[in-house]
Amino acid sequence: MSAGEVTSARTGRTTEAAARRGTDQSSRGRGGFVSAALAKPLADYYLILGAAVLLLALGTMMVLSASSVFAMVNYGDAYYFVKRQLVFLVVGLVAMWWLSQSSVKRLRVLAWLALFAAIGLLILTFTPLGVNVNGNRNWVQFGTSLLRIQPSEFAKLAMIMWGADVLARKDKVLDQPKHLLFPYLPVAAVLTGLVVAQRDLGTALVMGAIMVGLLWVVGAPKRVLFGIGLVGAAGVAAMVIASPNRLRRILAFINPSEGELAGNYQALQGMYSLASGGWWGQGLGQSRGKWGSLVEAHTDFIFAVIGEEFGLIGSVGVLALFLALIFGGLRVAQRSTDKFCRYAASGVTIWFGFQSLVNIAVVLRLVPVMGIPLPFLSYGGSALLANLLALGVLLACARNEPAARRAIQHARDPHRPRPKMTTVIGSRS
Repeated sequence: MSAGEVTSARTGRTTEAAARRGTDQSSRGRGGFVSAALAKPLADYYLILGAAVLLLALGTMMVLSASSVFAMVNYGDAYYFVKRQLVFLVVGLVAMWWLSQSSVKRLRVLAWLALFAAIGLLILTFTPLGVNVNGNRNWVQFGTSLLRIQPSEFAKLAMIMWGADVLARKDKVLDQPKHLLFPYLPVAAVLTGLVVAQRDLGTALVMGAIMVGLLWVVGAPKRVLFGIGLVGAAGVAAMVIASPNRLRRILAFINPSEGELAGNYQALQGMYSLASGGWWGQGLGQSRGKWGSLVEAHTDFIFAVIGEEFGLIGSVGVLALFLALIFGGLRVAQRSTDKFCRYAASGVTIWFGFQSLVNIAVVLRLVPVMGIPLPFLSYGGSALLANLLALGVLLACARNEPAARRAIQHARDPHRPRPKMTTVIGSRS
């Protein structure tokens, strides 16, 4: 072979190798950027925080838009509801940040305090401090209306945190039914039962989903979950039959041809608002439904206002933010080596995922109207504060992931060698 042929062969091989490297880099550039970003130690923390911040910003804006007409007519101040929402938002953000910086040991202590506080507040709803709202006695008021809270919202978080602590302590014996179900199931049933006694079926359903979801996460047998589901279904059926208003809504959902006067008014108005939004929406503040036809526009049906003002594109954007939040929560649960964090992150993610799914399904008329707010978006001080507290717990668990712990310790002391996993876990025990 001549020198020219050798040079040509070498050049060809070099060109082919460069082409392969370019193809690999191109493929990595297309799909590897997301993978590389998610592989960073604090990726889950910032994914959850970013999605939640965007939802909170959108929620504040939409509460103002959806409530301004109702607030002006009934209170003479178009900013009445958004100002109250901002108070709870500021308090909630401070509490969320404090919880997000807490150690697992502190969270486990707080779990027991939260449980006793939740039970006490739920019992207070049956005393003279209890307040009836729309037929449900699920509020406690301490003097001014600004100090009116809904204990059932905080009971969800208490059930998650306390359940995560108990199940984590019993992790090695959860294959035995007595340790799997006791004391978690009776205590969770007491919390849910107190909410049922308040006649708040929607919140009780969410708490039931959290209870069953946590048992599924720890590996409860299918027969146990099926049995709990049958008992829950029987309880829901009894509550529906015992309430003429609930029964009317169920029958109206089954037979939508009966029209608005048969109990379909609220659901149909929500559909009309969504349909009028089209692809791009009517524009911020331009909802027609909020002028009176859409009931509970700033609370349970705020997603209908979002669809009307921002259209299908905006609605899909909201769904994408919730999916990002849920995806981040599932990653935290999967990557956590601490059992408490695994179960707590799972419970909070189940809560956010199930409640947002049900609320949106109600607006889309896929399920009957239940009176469940949309997390981070609907108006409601208690709901917003409880959501932010749960978000703080989820962020604390994200910071407790093994890689995240090492990154945080290294950032605090760059000259100190990164500790081994055993050292980190031992220091927290």
